[in-house]
Amino acid sequence: MSWEREPLFTKSKLFFEKAFDEDRESPFFGLWCAMGLELLVRSAVANISPCLLADPDPTHQNLLHALNLGTSQNKKSIIITHVISLSQTLIPDFTKDHATIASAIIARRNEELHTGSAAFEEYKTSQWIAGFYGCCKILSESQNETLKSLFGDEIEKEADLILNETEEKVVGKTQNLIAAHKKVFENKSPEDQQALKEEAVKNGDKLSHAGHHRVNCPACTSVATVVGEPYGKEFINHLDDEIVVRRSILPTKFQCPACELKLNGYSALTAAKLQDHYTRRITYSPEDYYDMISKFDYDAIGDIYNEYERFENEYNNE
Repeated sequence: MSWEREPLFTKSKLFFEKAFDEDRESPFFGLWCAMGLELLVRSAVANISPCLLADPDPTHQNLLHALNLGTSQNKKSIIITHVISLSQTLIPDFTKDHATIASAIIARRNEELHTGSAAFEEYKTSQWIAGFYGCCKILSESQNETLKSLFGDEIEKEADLILNETEEKVVGKTQNLIAAHKKVFENKSPEDQQALKEEAVKNGDKLSHAGHHRVNCPACTSVATVVGEPYGKEFINHLDDEIVVRRSILPTKFQCPACELKLNGYSALTAAKLQDHYTRRITYSPEDYYDMISKFDYDAIGDIYNEYERFENEYNNE
């Protein structure tokens, strides 16, 4: 059993890699994130001293093991709630709010593993992802690490996008904007409202084929759309006669054609309750995906053959 910081941090990275290989809507994404977070909290405490992770016992066997002075058999760590409490005490930036968020995520992990409940089916990613990134940032920096060293470049960018905006200012501005557009829309005649709603449905159908995601407008309830930034790895499914490529999207822009409400930024969409991540799916034929040459494209085949001959001649003349 190892209570040293480095192996705990490395193992948390492995669990996060497993998490980000999943769709954001998948319950396994939440489960792996929760397991990685628990190890990250432990590594942050171990960075101060591995002895802090040893469960107190009358003979001090756990403490001796942490000091590399005892055997490694039947040793016991302190429970995760105590580790989180220690983090709040020992890491100044790890506040009570962070401790509450970490506890909630890890409690879902326990519920998922030890009960028949579908804990992360009920706990949507959008409900906890911002708090999760906030905890990971502080816990990493307390160990002289970064979100980049923990997650890699791509996920670091996603985390920064979520964390860098000031939520308090955006919430008030967004709510005022929604209220203003709602008032203007409600002042229109019922006939005009209905016509705009019908046109919004058509617009939503068209944009959904162009990579937009359909949602309901928070101001007028019409069909509207969000778009965003792709992140994480692509998931590729090879079917009999087509290839489906899936990519997770972080929503960052919203537009409603009916009441003309527009929102920009993840924090604004969060304030409007439009922050749910979604998956973009694109279907290709095998020929399009692999940029294959049709077997009937004799001109293209001839060009490749001529290029090959040119290369052979140059190589042989060297």
